[in-house]
Amino acid sequence: MVDDKLQKARRARVRSYFRGLLRALLPLRYLLVIVLTIAFVLLLQKRHAYRPEIYSKQTNMPRSASKIDYHNYEQMQNDLERVGAGEQGKPATLSPEESESELRKTLYFQNGFNALLSDKISINRSVADLRHPGCKLNTYNNYLPIASVVVPFYEEHWSTLLRTIYSALNRSPPHLLKEIIIVDDGSTKSFLHEKLQDFVLRNLPKVKLIRQPERTGLIKARLAGAKVATGEVIVFLDSHTEAGYNWLPPLLEPIAENHRTCVCPLIDVIDDQTFGIHAQDEGGRGLFDWTFHYKRLSIKETDRTSPTAPFPSPIMAGGLFAIGAKFFWELGGYDEELDIWGAEQYELSFKIWQCGGRMVDAPCSRFSHIYRSYSPFPNSRNYDFITRNHKRVAEVWMDEYKQYIYDRDPDRYTKVDAGDLSKMKAIRQKLNCKPFKWFLENVAPEILELYPPIEPEPYAFGSIQSVADPTLCIDTMQRGRGKPLGLHPCSAQVAEPNPTNRNQYFVHSWHRDIQHKYGEECFDIPESAPRSPVTIFTCHFHQGNQFLQYDYKTQQIKRFNLCIDSDTNSKDVFVNPCDSSSATQRWKFGSVNLKLMKQWNTYGAKFL
Repeated sequence: MVDDKLQKARRARVRSYFRGLLRALLPLRYLLVIVLTIAFVLLLQKRHAYRPEIYSKQTNMPRSASKIDYHNYEQMQNDLERVGAGEQGKPATLSPEESESELRKTLYFQNGFNALLSDKISINRSVADLRHPGCKLNTYNNYLPIASVVVPFYEEHWSTLLRTIYSALNRSPPHLLKEIIIVDDGSTKSFLHEKLQDFVLRNLPKVKLIRQPERTGLIKARLAGAKVATGEVIVFLDSHTEAGYNWLPPLLEPIAENHRTCVCPLIDVIDDQTFGIHAQDEGGRGLFDWTFHYKRLSIKETDRTSPTAPFPSPIMAGGLFAIGAKFFWELGGYDEELDIWGAEQYELSFKIWQCGGRMVDAPCSRFSHIYRSYSPFPNSRNYDFITRNHKRVAEVWMDEYKQYIYDRDPDRYTKVDAGDLSKMKAIRQKLNCKPFKWFLENVAPEILELYPPIEPEPYAFGSIQSVADPTLCIDTMQRGRGKPLGLHPCSAQVAEPNPTNRNQYFVHSWHRDIQHKYGEECFDIPESAPRSPVTIFTCHFHQGNQFLQYDYKTQQIKRFNLCIDSDTNSKDVFVNPCDSSSATQRWKFGSVNLKLMKQWNTYGAKFL
């Protein structure tokens, strides 16, 4: 009993002690709450901050960085359940009445794509997930830099512009996207003024709208956006694109690993008529020829360590890429004297590689892009700004190799004054950038192999005239990449090597393909089925179903036992099994190099 009384007394004293302590601490309770709140906020900032002071000297990556999964699985599942026009990136259509309406025609003429159909599709639609399956399993560093997105636009259609913005916002980890800066480059469409301003203020807190007082062109508009960007990485996008799932982390991680890195996504295609989304390819290295035409080649086997791993690319396509803000301005940004558009992707690509950086494509970051049927915007300058841009880039970065560019069109380049180059040359000297010869030998040796500075003579060139109906010639029909060729009335100068219709000027080149003289595409021959259409597609060079022979004796264009055939009534161009007696399989080139052709027929035909 005594022990029980002692224990009860002891417990009473303890309780009394703690009650007194709590009464003493009670006035400090608010201070304690404040301290705990500050500690929690600092912990969150520490988790998501990009902290250069803890990064190693070789890279920007934290020494103890962990990998995390950035996918938004709830969003992806919800998108799979959405229904409506264009959802999951599927093709959509207008009603027959809408298709024939004057409104559709007017909007198409203004935009170069089916803008009326775009307005029928949600500005926040779901897209097709075209990534390699391995991308869905990839994790990325927990410490990634914060991005600002810059989207210049000029006379962009309302729904395509907003779809670009919403897709980038919704498919980004929120803490990695600081802002989207949209730059109006002097648009005149009324809805791009007060209506757009009000919409942004009401609905898009992360979006900033800035305006150029007049049209300055793509290059200066991008610079204007980059100058107000506050993120550690600047992501440049076109204004009629749609972001794929988890697009941002694959662009940021290579920059976190090495801040002198530029990263490009893979670019898929939004059909300009149906808005269906399909893959363009599974990646390729960008190059150029000596007319400054952009080219793409397959990825090197040595770079195929993984279908999801970034791989080096010598030249960017130019429309979509991410680059560290510090590195971008260290390079001088874009040359501010480049006007409107043209050559900017070459200037930046050369600078990146020659001045100590690297450029990679990230297969797990994908954007889809509308390729317009035609450009609806008139030339806003009264001089040849594209040639001037090319000459500025060549003069600053290409050393003695610039002459090969000029030799392709000496009259055009002789007439153009490149302007003051001192600022850009000073940047090159300050950064101790490598010579262009180093770029060709170490980064892009295929340029010299596939596009010799002194081009070998072609086998034939000019128009390709039907023997069955000499009034008809093969024509690109202005349908664009991947679309079928057709027959069209021949130009007035069909017998000359340079027909007046540029859509009918082809070159049977030393690559043994048939190239469009004024583009980057070649005849693409289907492998099997008779009457399969012949399309025009990006040139492969020495590869695959573009390797063709023109038999000057039979006048057939063949690959193995298939020949290019035609229907002069429907104006279709297709392949059929070769038949030397068929007039519809016979074609006449505007000009043929018989000496080379005889050598080819003697020594090269055995490969076909």
